[in-house]
Amino acid sequence: MKAARMIIFIGCLFGMAAAADMSAKEKAAVSAAEKWLNLVDQGKYSESWEQSALLFQSAVTPEQWEQAMNSGRRPLGNLLSRKVTSAHYATELPGAPDGEYVVIRFETSFVNKKSAMETVTPMMNPDSTWRVSGYYIK
Repeated sequence: MKAARMIIFIGCLFGMAAAADMSAKEKAAVSAAEKWLNLVDQGKYSESWEQSALLFQSAVTPEQWEQAMNSGRRPLGNLLSRKVTSAHYATELPGAPDGEYVVIRFETSFVNKKSAMETVTPMMNPDSTWRVSGYYIK
């Protein structure tokens, strides 16, 4: 009976350690996403492309990114507020290679769009840094 309780206790400790590790990954990814979003908010689209994940860079050229941001993001105006509503760690995402990802949703308000939802997906790059691999505004 004591052995069974000890195994359960040890299992709980491992589970808590995994949850803490996951939380640390999510926090690091959120921080990276917020820094990247700051570049986008400042209209530094070229720099945001340079700071993005290799997967992102292979999918869109700097010119395509600049054009997409000028037509899709710039008209929204300056940022008023942004708040994380969720952050979920994943190792598999549809249409993406297996890896480490955090899908982050932000509730955002801009001067010309009071209520928006931004989805930012940082991934762990080969250089062991979180870099944005996807961005979507709804």
